[in-house]
Amino acid sequence: MPRWKSLSGTLFRVLAVWLVSSLTLLVLAALLPDFRLQSAGGDSLTRTAFTAALGAGAFGLLSALVWPLLVRALLLVPALVIGLLVFFLNGSLLLLALGLIPEGRGQAAPETAVIVAAVMSATSSAASGFLAVRNDEAYHRRLVRLAGRRRGRRSGAARGPVTPGTVFLQLDGLGHDLLCEAVRGDRPLMKTVARWTGDSHRLTPWRTDWSSQTGASQLALLHGSNEDLPAFRWYEKETRTLVVSNRPTGAAELQRRAIERTGDGGLLAYDGASRGNLFSGGADQVALVMSVAARRGKHNRSRAGYFAYFSDPANATRTAVSFVAEVVREIVQSLRTRFRRELPRVPRGGLYPVIRAFATVVERDVVVAAVIGDMIAGRTAVYADLVGYDEVAHHSGPAHRDALQVLRSLDRAVALIARAARHAPRPYRIVLLSDHGQSHGPTFLDRYGLSLGDLVRAGCGLPVPRRAGRTPSGAEAREAARAALHRPEEAVGQRPEKTEGPASPHPLVLASGNLGLVSFPDVPGRITREELDRRHPALLGTLANHPGIGFVLVRSAAHGPVVLGPSGAEHHLDSGHIIGTDPLAPFGTGAADAVRRTDRFPHTADLMVNSAYDPTTGAVHAFEEQIGSHGGLGGAQSHPFLLWPVELTPPGPDDGPLTGAEQVHQVLRRWLGEAGGPQLPLGSGADELRREVPPAEGFPSTGPAPQDKPR
Repeated sequence: MPRWKSLSGTLFRVLAVWLVSSLTLLVLAALLPDFRLQSAGGDSLTRTAFTAALGAGAFGLLSALVWPLLVRALLLVPALVIGLLVFFLNGSLLLLALGLIPEGRGQAAPETAVIVAAVMSATSSAASGFLAVRNDEAYHRRLVRLAGRRRGRRSGAARGPVTPGTVFLQLDGLGHDLLCEAVRGDRPLMKTVARWTGDSHRLTPWRTDWSSQTGASQLALLHGSNEDLPAFRWYEKETRTLVVSNRPTGAAELQRRAIERTGDGGLLAYDGASRGNLFSGGADQVALVMSVAARRGKHNRSRAGYFAYFSDPANATRTAVSFVAEVVREIVQSLRTRFRRELPRVPRGGLYPVIRAFATVVERDVVVAAVIGDMIAGRTAVYADLVGYDEVAHHSGPAHRDALQVLRSLDRAVALIARAARHAPRPYRIVLLSDHGQSHGPTFLDRYGLSLGDLVRAGCGLPVPRRAGRTPSGAEAREAARAALHRPEEAVGQRPEKTEGPASPHPLVLASGNLGLVSFPDVPGRITREELDRRHPALLGTLANHPGIGFVLVRSAAHGPVVLGPSGAEHHLDSGHIIGTDPLAPFGTGAADAVRRTDRFPHTADLMVNSAYDPTTGAVHAFEEQIGSHGGLGGAQSHPFLLWPVELTPPGPDDGPLTGAEQVHQVLRRWLGEAGGPQLPLGSGADELRREVPPAEGFPSTGPAPQDKPR
């Protein structure tokens, strides 16, 4: 920003706050009998207004000059009397300001001065925050100031040279190809990221597992394993439980299993912070983390969460105004798509405008403020997830103008964090990455007039309801909002999360983007193709030959895992034998390996159904009500990105592509170890930790690390 624009903006805000404060004094002088701004004989309105302006200016100047000194003095005062002292000292400053007005026109009783000072402080703070809603520079300065005041620098000094810290910023749902479009041209959509891409950072894609969604990707990114995580939601027959990866109970269980499997606490186990994620990564500083949301109470509430952020009135004002503006924006954009009859289109009413505003404004602001606080505190590793784009793209489309506007705001958030790094006690390397992309296309229900559940029931010879029910959305923001409001977990799908009594003989159909899961609860283990043909002889043919289905995975007693396609096409994964046209061919290189890996998971569904994919248009058909979807194979959803600083080593050999989030986890670990030795907290017992941490990795693997410490 040019210096003259910054100075003019600051001058405008000062004058505006001065005006508001002056008007506040005039109103209070008219309402309070013991407070006046006139001489004993009375003054004209102009003279009174001038007196109010002098009083407001003097009070503001004294507050700016004297109050910081008083705050330092208050640090020596017992906490129980600080509140009373604040009111007394604020009133004293007002009396002093009124005493500076010529000819004794400003007078107030001491008890009235306390009230006037409190109202003045509240209105000026609200006005300042309102004016800073769209001013990122002012917002940045305030966040840095508040972070430094609340956290301070941790005690002790680093021994030897200060090693750089690392911030991993996850732009949820942003695919590699779309990012390339957003940073291209003379006027790129994401200016900060575009500048990095051409200078300080390098961009590379990576390929997700078959389950291309946040639960699978982020669990592996943070904890090193997403083994036995076949989809966003799935049914476990032995416990008759529905597991949903973005629920607090589901995320906590998945994190526990990953730690048990790897014997390691996670990517952030040493001096780390996890912000806005599904999983903690082993961090002892967590905020807005789903895996701990169900177990955190008043005694271990994170100071970097909602309370800490909204305790500042300027923050609350900025975010509240932006929240209301975002709700209005969504309503206007939704009406515009309806009036223009844009297709494809999904319903965007009900609570969705509020959920969108929560994801794109509230969660973004809280996470950004927490990351800035982590850097000011000098934490070694920070991983944060910004989910706004993913939420909007689900309902508007990945490349729709509504979603692209969110990318512009996320770029501003990245710029805020980068500027705040200059004030940190150690240098920081910022790595941008995504957990998956999004593929577009009309929903399966919209395109073919029936849901996947209806199609399965028809193939089993069961009655199909006339009106198809809506499939719950898999968007992360909905559960994050419920957790923030301390609401109970919502029932999902056709069955409660834990069933009692005899298992149903009817199929249970679940959706994860354009990946469908069909389970037969009354059959122990995975049903075989042969048994399924005996029970429901028309089902596999009905699914495999439907034009909206790309392929179906089933386990055969004779041939092992078999992928079925239209017109009798088959791909036997164990032997590589193909009958007819390979049903996996449209999904590109690596599709067979991804499906083969998922097939060996203990909780893979009886049938795994992937929607059709058009390689020409990149379109898929989600089994949920989403026109931008992810969860299966096909298109941009499988191709996220890494944007990494040039001083780090390339992600893969010869900068080749990475496959699977578990491989990316190893890269992130390697990068944490490339800062001149093992990553250590500033001021920590570095010598003791160096004896415990192998230098080659920088992280031990000595068993599960303690999780979810008090924040």
